[in-house]
Amino acid sequence: MTCSLDDTIVAIATPLGEGGIGIIRLSGPEARPILERLVVPARRGGHGWQPWRLTYGHVREPAGGAVVDEVLAVWMPAPRTYTRQDVAEIHCHGGYAPLRRVLELCLEAGARLAGPGEFTLRAFLNGRIDLAQAEAVVDVVRARSRVGLQAAVGQLEGRLSKQVRETRAGLMAALAHLEAAIDFPADEIPAFDLEGALTVAEGRLDQLLAGADEGVLYRQGIRTAIVGRPNVGKSSLLNALLGSERAIVTPFPGTTRDTVEETALLGGIPLVLVDTAGIRRTADPVERLGVERSERAIAAADLVLLVVDGSEPLTPDDRAIADLARGRPTVLVVNKADLPPAPGMEAPFAGLPTVHISALTGEGLDRLERAVLETVLGGRVHAGEAPLVSRPRHAEALRRARAHVAAALEAHREGWPEDCLAIDVRGAVAALGEITGETVSEDLLAHIFGEFCIGK
Repeated sequence: MTCSLDDTIVAIATPLGEGGIGIIRLSGPEARPILERLVVPARRGGHGWQPWRLTYGHVREPAGGAVVDEVLAVWMPAPRTYTRQDVAEIHCHGGYAPLRRVLELCLEAGARLAGPGEFTLRAFLNGRIDLAQAEAVVDVVRARSRVGLQAAVGQLEGRLSKQVRETRAGLMAALAHLEAAIDFPADEIPAFDLEGALTVAEGRLDQLLAGADEGVLYRQGIRTAIVGRPNVGKSSLLNALLGSERAIVTPFPGTTRDTVEETALLGGIPLVLVDTAGIRRTADPVERLGVERSERAIAAADLVLLVVDGSEPLTPDDRAIADLARGRPTVLVVNKADLPPAPGMEAPFAGLPTVHISALTGEGLDRLERAVLETVLGGRVHAGEAPLVSRPRHAEALRRARAHVAAALEAHREGWPEDCLAIDVRGAVAALGEITGETVSEDLLAHIFGEFCIGK
């Protein structure tokens, strides 16, 4: 990913739409000249533009001087800024027309439209933050829960980076020893506890990885498909979990013909609930499309809530749906506990965690919450400090580093030569460098910053 640091970029830094305030952000050497050209302070003279102080004024059209908007503007000189460049912000009224026109004027004055995440990319390239901290910026914006926010803020503050750097530094020392042993006689090399250094690194990596799966769940949530044949209460369960009437509920089968997605918090973990169309044999082409989407939702789910009607005997459709969910983490939800139960309900689903509920009255929802947490986290819920690792990319890099360190330890204990050990230690160092950005490719940067919105 190529990025010039010599030009000035501009973007709308707030979501488009009607609102009280919308912000135009500039970064680069021409940020202040562009600000001075576009914004006319209400109070003439004085001390000019004061750093980090809001100035009240108006943006005017260059030709004719017509007022575009009444604004507050601020200039922030390098290096004490987000990007470590000169930064300017123009705080307009939050509407499409004023923001669009002020942006156009900035572009006409010489700025370039910023790409996705380019402000944060400049902060990374200028050394203000490392790559893990840069990723945390978007995680803060997208946090779905309190714990997810805590994890993102901790990463933004450098908690993960500190642990990774310390581990990497220990491995770098081990690598330096190995490379010296390759090039120089043993009696010329200072004593070094190679096995101790590798063992310490292995222990630190194990600690980081211990909460990684949980951290990823807190960050991105659990994609949960609510499935079952028509009219067993899937939409009622969705509404009960959300605490609101999100899905249409009627006594007529086939009401839900598409997937409906909403997010609920369960034990602090975001549950991305996908209410699916009832799965049954049908000749209706529209309903059949909904059924096909339901089948795809099951295949993509991290967790399946298989809903059956506890007041009616099981049908072939119930058994067919259970077969579709086979191999996925599944909780059997026996709904309509407020009605007399049908016999033999659970026998065909032996081995599945089973919860009896009434989506109508709310009975059993607390037990369902415990069953979900038991299925996805072994019953663990968040307590104390937020997980350090919350991104799949970081967890994967840590696992590769851990595998390299384990291989180096085994080779050392078996008496392999130093050049063989150095290969694995070097691999571990490179894997950890991918987290903080010491070893990173342009393709990886493009992928990471492509997740960002324009203006961040």
